[in-house]
Amino acid sequence: MGSKIGPTRRTALATGAAAVAIAAAPRVFAQGASAMSVYEKGTVRIIYTEAGSGFPLLLIAGGGLNSTIAGLSSPFDPFPEFKGEYRCIAADLRNANTGQSSGPLESDRPWDAYTDDHLGLMDHLGIDKFMVMGFCIGGPFIWNLLKRAPNRVVAAVLAQPSGSRPEARDLFYETNMKGWGPDLIKRRPEITPAMVEKFLTRMYRTNPDFVFTVTREFVHNCQTPVLILPDDIPAHPYAVAMEAAMLAPKAEVSIFPWKEPKERIPLAIRQIRSFLKAHRPASA
Repeated sequence: MGSKIGPTRRTALATGAAAVAIAAAPRVFAQGASAMSVYEKGTVRIIYTEAGSGFPLLLIAGGGLNSTIAGLSSPFDPFPEFKGEYRCIAADLRNANTGQSSGPLESDRPWDAYTDDHLGLMDHLGIDKFMVMGFCIGGPFIWNLLKRAPNRVVAAVLAQPSGSRPEARDLFYETNMKGWGPDLIKRRPEITPAMVEKFLTRMYRTNPDFVFTVTREFVHNCQTPVLILPDDIPAHPYAVAMEAAMLAPKAEVSIFPWKEPKERIPLAIRQIRSFLKAHRPASA
C-alpha cells in the first residue's frame, strides 16, 4: 500500500514537475529569441526571454490577454530586426492561456497588475531606463507604463494599438468573456466565472473610453516621445490611435496603412529604427 503524500509535499512535487516540463517542452519563440528564463515575485511567475545587446528594448506582443512571446512573430518579428542594436526583452503575459506566466487575478487593479509585472521584470534584470515597443494591447500597457514610470521609459512605439470605439464599448469585455475567461477557468480551477467577470469589468468597463489606462489630459501632457503605427480593425481603431497622436506633444505617426501590402512593412520598420535611434540616450 503506497504512502500518502501531504499537501505541502504534493504542491512541491507539482511545482517541480511543472518546472521540469517547462524546461523540457519545446517552445515556439519569436525568431532570434534566446531560451526562456523565469522571474518570480510572490505568487507571480513570469516567463521571459531576451536577445541581443545594447540599450534595453521591452517588447510587448499583441494577442490581448493571450499576449505571449510567440505572438511577436506578427505582423513582423522585432527580435531579428532589433537584437543587433538593442537588448530585446519579452515575456508571456500573466495568465495568457497560450503562455506559461501565471499569477493572481487582481480584480481591483488589472492594468496596474500587468504593469507591475513589466516594471518588476525590468527591476529583476537590473534595468532602470528602457525603451518599449508594444503591439495591440501593448498600446494601453505602454500608456500605463508612461503614467507609472515616466522617468524610466525613454521612448515608446505603439503598433496597431488597442482602443475603445464609442460604438463598441463592450468589444473587449465580450470577447474575453467568451474566449480568454473560459479557457483560463479550465486551466485554473481555483478561478471562478465570477472572478473573471469582476476582473474584466474592472479592466474594460470601468473606464471604457479612449485607451483604457490614461485620460486624454494625460496624453496631452505626456513628454515622452512616442511613435504610433495605426491600424483600423474593431480592436485597433484608427480614430483612437490618431487622436492619441494628435494629443501627444512628442508624437510621430507612420504611413497608413503600413501592413498592407506587405511590401510596406520594411518601410515601417525603417521608421521605427530611425525613431528609436533618435531617442536612444547618447551614452548607450
